Amino acid sequence: MDRTNVPRGLLRVIGRLAACAASLSLICATPAFADQLEQHNDLVKKFITDMHADPLVADCAAHGDFVASTSTAFDHVEFPSSSFDSAHSSVTPWNDSFDEGKQRVKVDSIVTVEGVGVRQNNSGEPADLKFRCGYVGSQMLAFSWNDPVPPNRAHSEGSGKHKGGKGKHAVGGKSKNPSKPGSGKSSRATSSKSANKSSKKKSQ
Repeated sequence: MDRTNVPRGLLRVIGRLAACAASLSLICATPAFADQLEQHNDLVKKFITDMHADPLVADCAAHGDFVASTSTAFDHVEFPSSSFDSAHSSVTPWNDSFDEGKQRVKVDSIVTVEGVGVRQNNSGEPADLKFRCGYVGSQMLAFSWNDPVPPNRAHSEGSGKHKGGKGKHAVGGKSKNPSKPGSGKSSRATSSKSANKSSKKKSQ
């Protein structure tokens, strides 16, 4: 009885510890998400209150600010009051796919807004950024922007030369393929010649 009870007790303890660990990880992740959401909401409120932005345009701009801050090219985005006028922002009824690429989700409105991207450490001239968001009602389902350093290019920036080398190797590999039929013909030709010689010797 004691032998069977001990493993069961251990299993219960292990199960409780695993549950505690999972809950702790969720508790740690929740404040970061809450802070990010709070910053987003504060920025949206600022755009609406101070710059009289359309709520969807304000939401798109706040999301664009967050995404641009994760880019290797920019520190943050500035949205002057002119960003929210009719010349630099729009809300267009859509009722179609957001784009023809990976984001083919159907949206009922597309929002565009322009901002100024401030470079990391002010290392270069500010850049004109354009953000495009797809919404169903007030929920954003798709997003794109003119990031000068797309994620895949930023990831491979350091190994660009190495990739070029691989490309050359691939081209070289392709050029070897046409020579295979030729080598096959030459081997056949030599084998046929040797066969002819041997037949001549037999006939003699």
